[in-house]
Amino acid sequence: MSSASSAVCDQTEALYLLHRTWLVRWLRRRLGCSETSADLAQDTFVRLLRKPTAAPVRKPRAYLRTIAHGLAVNHLRRRDVEQAYLAALAARPEQLAPSPEESELAIEALTKLVGALEGLPQRACEVFLLSQMEGLAYRQIAECLGITVNVVQKDMIKAMKCCYGAIYD
Repeated sequence: MSSASSAVCDQTEALYLLHRTWLVRWLRRRLGCSETSADLAQDTFVRLLRKPTAAPVRKPRAYLRTIAHGLAVNHLRRRDVEQAYLAALAARPEQLAPSPEESELAIEALTKLVGALEGLPQRACEVFLLSQMEGLAYRQIAECLGITVNVVQKDMIKAMKCCYGAIYD
């Protein structure tokens, strides 16, 4: 093991011993679930172990909280997407239900897309959803939002690039 890897492991071990209990409690207050909180706290330290360098951490709780917050947001987003997906599946005939593997892949892709759309400017996200979910033509979207068709096209390009990047990058 290289000295850099060893330093990362040593630093992570020290952070784990000093702050794990606090981090689990912090997550539990936000998520309301002991098991999920413990899992996300563990994932936080795994993230630290995967970092290539061992820069000293000046404010360990703030650093751990930032990582854990991102993991919690991703967890909640995935849970919401999964619940919506399962509700949509329940409305379909059983013979059209996808396999568990297909469902997992769909949920993963939908979670990535939701995350990507949340990163878009509000109008671009709205344009994308009106087009893809409501089936409106660009002219209808332009009239609805009080913008030009050219602006709708530009926003759609932004949204499609963002979605493509989320799925294929």
